[in-house]
Amino acid sequence: MPDELLRPTIGAGVDMSVRPWRLMSQTYVAFFGGVLASTVVAYLNSGRLGVDAAKRRLILLTGLVGLAAVIAVFALFDSDADVTSGLRVSTRVVAVLCFLVQLRLQRPMDRAFQLRGTDYGSLWGVGIAATIGGAVAETLILLLVTVVL
Repeated sequence: MPDELLRPTIGAGVDMSVRPWRLMSQTYVAFFGGVLASTVVAYLNSGRLGVDAAKRRLILLTGLVGLAAVIAVFALFDSDADVTSGLRVSTRVVAVLCFLVQLRLQRPMDRAFQLRGTDYGSLWGVGIAATIGGAVAETLILLLVTVVL
């Protein structure tokens, strides 16, 4: 009978054939794509890392709160046309802050992945698609808010 103490637990319950993306590479998606893009990438990556379901729901909740904050900032600054630069900066700040919370939720399982000694997957294709798709979706949502307000 094998000793339970010597049984490997780092890869337990994780699909080893799917490689996650580097956490810090996701920062670019958050900065250029916004809250929606970073939430999609963080959620997909958390599944690749084997993060438990409760933390994955927190990642989605963080994204929803961030999107609500972006909409609130947009609604506050929309009346003044001279603040478009400030609006862009503030929405990016909100996206990066949300990503930092999402990063913290993924970090323990990312460290476990690093201990396995395998390489990370490439975020180029998914990252560019999420960045473009997230930016377009956020723009459409903000345009819809403009029409409603």
